[in-house]
Amino acid sequence: MARRDESKRKSASPSNRDELKARRQREERQKLIPILLIAVAAIVVVVILISSNLTPKTVASRPQASGLAMGDPNAPVKVEEFADFQCPACGIFSTELEPQIVKDYVTPGKVHFKYTPFAFIGPESNTAAEAAYCASDQGKFWEYQDTLYNNQSGENKGWFSNARMITFATNIELNVDDFKKCLEGGKYKQAVLDDMEYGKKNNIDRTPSFLVNGKVVYADTLDAAIKTALAAKGIK
Repeated sequence: MARRDESKRKSASPSNRDELKARRQREERQKLIPILLIAVAAIVVVVILISSNLTPKTVASRPQASGLAMGDPNAPVKVEEFADFQCPACGIFSTELEPQIVKDYVTPGKVHFKYTPFAFIGPESNTAAEAAYCASDQGKFWEYQDTLYNNQSGENKGWFSNARMITFATNIELNVDDFKKCLEGGKYKQAVLDDMEYGKKNNIDRTPSFLVNGKVVYADTLDAAIKTALAAKGIK
């Protein structure tokens, strides 16, 4: 009897080992499931964040937009902004203050507003300014400006590389071939350098700065300066 029992145990042991192995494999797979779910969720979040960043968020309508300007060219007050696309304060002005200026003064025909690149922070500022000019060639300067400001991420860290400029152009549905020829061919390289010299001649030394009928003011006094300029012309 003892030999038969021992024989049964010996004959049963391979199947037991197979069963233990299969059970361990199931347990390992069960342990991996939460990890895989977390990894997939993380990838989805990253994709959503990237897609969100690359989507231009238009902060305001731009009435009578033309090139780098908007509003009635015959408006009594001329406002010219000098800004750097890598400048955080410029981004804040564009998203938080500019819409009110547009609503109060540009839309009613009281102000003609023009943007002039003042690319002083570094090479990527020049790249972004040239790209914005190239977008203007296709009538989408303001959309491209919004995209640049919505995608600020440090200064001269590769975020405003040529490749990124082309991605932004694709995202706002520009003709990418024409855009690439413009940007990579350096069509507006000299224009951006000339803008810097023009700003310096008008005593611009920081961004954002503004000329209100030729007088230098800053973001915190822009509204008051516009009111003063309008009052000087008998306009409320």
